[in-house]
Parts: sequence; structure tokens; C-alpha cells
Amino acid sequence: MNWIYLIIAGIMEVGFTFCLGQTKTATGNTRYWWWGGFLAALALSMCLMARAARTIPIGTVYPVWTGIGAAGAVAVGILFFNEPATFWRIFFIVTLIISIIGLKVL
Repeated sequence: MNWIYLIIAGIMEVGFTFCLGQTKTATGNTRYWWWGGFLAALALSMCLMARAARTIPIGTVYPVWTGIGAAGAVAVGILFFNEPATFWRIFFIVTLIISIIGLKVL
């Protein structure tokens, strides 16, 4: 169950980066909703990560959490914020994911 908490925590990290990105272009009351979403996703992400760390070693929890967040943030940037999907960006994200899997396997 704690692995599920950790995966959801990583997804919430992607969520708060998405909300943060939306605050750059939002105006009026909409901006406050995006900031609220940012804070809610951030709090949920931290709570779930702390819960997962009860039984999963922190040396595994943190890299998995940041890896999901990093890969997800790059994907969100490409899909929603018109950031470039260059070969090297994709290459290094894939390298990051492979490294995190290696940490878990070994």
C-alpha cells in the first residue's frame, strides 16, 4: 500500500507543478484557484510521501518521488506549456527513470 501512496505522491508533485505553471498566465480569481490547487497538491504530496517513508527506505522514497515529479513535469511542460521535446531532454529523462529503477532493483 505504501508504494501506492508513493506513486500518488509523485503524481501530486506533477499536479502542483502544473498548477504553478498555470499561475503564470491566469488572471483575476482564476489565479487564486490555481494557487489553491498548487497548495493542496503540495500538501497531499508531502503527506503521502511521509506516509510511504514509514516502511520504504528514504533512500528509495525520495528518488522515486522526485523521478516521477521530474519526468511528469517535463511531460507537462511539453504537452501543456509548449516546451520543446528535444532529443536530449527525452534522453536524459529516460536516463533518470532507468537510474531510479536501478536504485530500486539493486
